Amino acid sequence: MRNATIYDVAGVAGVSLATVSRVLNNPEKVKTETRERVLKVIKELGYRPNVIARGLASRKTTTVGVVISDITRASVAEMLGGILDIAKKYNYSIKIFPFDEEEDVMDALYNIVAEQVDGVLCLDDELSTKQMDDVKRTLESNNIPFVFGNVYSSNPEIPLVTVDYERAAYELTKAMIKDNRKNIYLLSTARKYMVNDQKEAGYTKAMKEARLEAKIFRTSGDVSINMAHFEEFFKDKKIDGAIGVRDSIAISFMNIAQENGLSIPRDLAVAGFQNTKYSVLSRPNLTSLDIPVYDIGAVSMRLLTKLMNQEEVDSQSIVLPHHIIKRNSTN
Repeated sequence: MRNATIYDVAGVAGVSLATVSRVLNNPEKVKTETRERVLKVIKELGYRPNVIARGLASRKTTTVGVVISDITRASVAEMLGGILDIAKKYNYSIKIFPFDEEEDVMDALYNIVAEQVDGVLCLDDELSTKQMDDVKRTLESNNIPFVFGNVYSSNPEIPLVTVDYERAAYELTKAMIKDNRKNIYLLSTARKYMVNDQKEAGYTKAMKEARLEAKIFRTSGDVSINMAHFEEFFKDKKIDGAIGVRDSIAISFMNIAQENGLSIPRDLAVAGFQNTKYSVLSRPNLTSLDIPVYDIGAVSMRLLTKLMNQEEVDSQSIVLPHHIIKRNSTN
């Protein structure tokens, strides 16, 4: 039998998670009737409060929870750099909440709420539209300000900092078409990422406008896996251009292409996304769509700060600029 959670207490008592937290940490701020009802449920369910969370609540330091899906990705590390630099200026404490793709979103949210963070930054670009709505509804019901970073949403009520990935992919594909490339593949991921959906949409739009066939090859961000996929790719496909949704995917593809006797960029032009450090370490250097990943983290943290302080903001949806960095992997 699983241990009772703060969510169980809130559900049985008919109150919000924030009210349960106040009963545990600031009982004098809760009406007597409500406080007694919650305490009775706590006793009946045998709920044991999270000691760590209660300790955090007693501190003076503002704590921000950062939700991420994969900390090993270079782009995520850069975003964290931007977040941490701004957090230092405000003397914020940062708590990382890794989110596994197999984990239930609501379970993860309840754990975050139980930690009594003052605000949440969500950098998880694997969330669906429904899951984003669930995050929004749950955090709002518990009065926790939040900002999504590096995600896509058409909902104007969701605070977010992002890049127009559809436009970026469209421009990168158009540039490759302008260099007289006709058989261009987009190297995307089999795993679902909302920003990659946007990149695919932009690529497809540019190809259709040029009356070229859009071809999307799905693989993994794991080099040990995609290299095997790319070995098979070159056995039966003709290609003169490729765009990877990540620099690491583009470079892995370029390496296998050269091992198969193709000259870059004479036979095959290759470009990537994000302009990470890998783009200048590859040979030849990789043309890449420069995404201000560090700034996404920093601006997200600044926006969250304003929301936590209940300051007025010009817009809850901030779209940062992008541009193409041309290097030797394309003409």
